Amino acid sequence: MTKGIIFDIKQFSIHDGPGIRTTVFLKGCPLSCWWCHNPEGQAMKPELILRPERCIGCGACLEVCEQGAILWRSGQDGERIVTDRERCTACGDCVQVCYAEARELVGREVTVAEVMDAIERDTAFYDQSGGGVTVSGGEPLAQPDFLRELLRACQYRGLHTALDTCGFAPWEALDSVRQYVDLFLYDLKLMDDARHRAFTGVSNERILENLQRLSREGHRLILRVPIIPGINDDEENLQAIGAFAADLPHLKRVDLLPYHRIGRDKYRRLGKPCPMPETEPPSEARMDEIAQVLRKFDLPVSLNH
Repeated sequence: MTKGIIFDIKQFSIHDGPGIRTTVFLKGCPLSCWWCHNPEGQAMKPELILRPERCIGCGACLEVCEQGAILWRSGQDGERIVTDRERCTACGDCVQVCYAEARELVGREVTVAEVMDAIERDTAFYDQSGGGVTVSGGEPLAQPDFLRELLRACQYRGLHTALDTCGFAPWEALDSVRQYVDLFLYDLKLMDDARHRAFTGVSNERILENLQRLSREGHRLILRVPIIPGINDDEENLQAIGAFAADLPHLKRVDLLPYHRIGRDKYRRLGKPCPMPETEPPSEARMDEIAQVLRKFDLPVSLNH
């Protein structure tokens, strides 16, 4: 029985493909984008999220932690409970006894059948809205076997499928799943390879090759371009994206996604430094300007303010 690791299932999603959708978020990603808004999806393992503002200091978590990772610490505001993440194994014992819900384990192993049980509760909404199922992440192609079986199960039940991907995977992984994908939501961030390496940790060569190949094979594509001020919103990069996208057959449209700050709190709760703590979202006026740049390439452009 094929199993995978997910970190969320979002119902009634309207931004991850046509109609009302259920979005399944798979854990694990080979990229480390500075602007990542789902940092809890990067590691291929369960992780502990802390919300210290909810802690009531009951001490139940200290009693069950066999790793000695939870302790009292004195400070200017008195004693408080802290967690040593070096010792923490994310076993989840402390989460089970945290009555205030200050602790959460993100990431769980599931079977395809378990995910399909959650998906099938929403089939009435898919039928009425022309929606379906979107698999996102993290990077879904980091779990190709589970992804393939999940997509196949969805199509067997007649559900529209969309795959939200950064495209950084061997072609063999894409080739094994693409027959079960009705629509690709494909991320494109930076065209210059050196800059792509600097801000995501990987080369964009495979990403661009896979995108071109999917397009040549006739797959329906929506290109998703996150707009990150000071990183990829310069004229050179926008012009390069426009020229590249204009040569893609079967491209449905280009979606511009403005950077937002939702990831900052998530980094804090994971105990990780945020790479972009001061960056602000682009203004609506700036997003309109960027859209006009890409429309000059005769591209259909959609703005998600």
